[in-house]
Amino acid sequence: MHSKRFRLDRLLIKKMQLSNRAIRLLLAQKKILIDQQPAISMNQCVDEYTHLSVDGQTIYAKRPSYIKLHKPKGFVSATKDSVHKTVIDLLPSSSPDNLHIAGRLDFNSTGLILLTNDGRWSRKLSLPESDIDKRYRVTLDKPIYQAIIDIFATGIYFSFENITTLPAALVAIDNNTVEVILKEGKYHQIKRMFGHFQIEVLNLHRLSIGNIYLECSLQEGDSRNLTPHEVVDIFN
Repeated sequence: MHSKRFRLDRLLIKKMQLSNRAIRLLLAQKKILIDQQPAISMNQCVDEYTHLSVDGQTIYAKRPSYIKLHKPKGFVSATKDSVHKTVIDLLPSSSPDNLHIAGRLDFNSTGLILLTNDGRWSRKLSLPESDIDKRYRVTLDKPIYQAIIDIFATGIYFSFENITTLPAALVAIDNNTVEVILKEGKYHQIKRMFGHFQIEVLNLHRLSIGNIYLECSLQEGDSRNLTPHEVVDIFN
């Protein structure tokens, strides 16, 4: 989902019935502020979360929401579902009604889910060039061996899509528990990667996305707003 974007001049014409001449004058006088900084061009782009003021009058000051949720089993990673309860049903009633999910988990998977109404932020999370690690703890029906670790590190070919996964880190914790670190999130990717070796995934739990971790104090079904530092630090 993307935040709505507008050209500055078109927005001001629509919202304030200003002429192009008036907009140019306000620009020259540095009376149009975008996120507290003087606007530089009539065709500068703004979106619904830009703080925009004109000659001291606030036009836009909508604040985006960023939420961390500890997903339990038995909830769908969707905003609506005709059969099952969704992760949205776990949020307080005071939560914004236009949230979407940044990084889904399967119905029976647990762990960290991020929700937001900021399309720019969630899109950046999904871009390969953002290079964001997603870390999972996985319980398997049988132990792994070194060759599997090596193949994860080079990528596994999925014939149905004719693609090879990006290199992934695989670390054994004990006989049947591993940690997997991915930089992508294809459909049922971890289950399919282990399925390549006839190994069944019994449980999958997401521990972190980038520098945002699922702390022990956040119980299953609970959520909290991200701090401003977390919103930015996830990309560092």
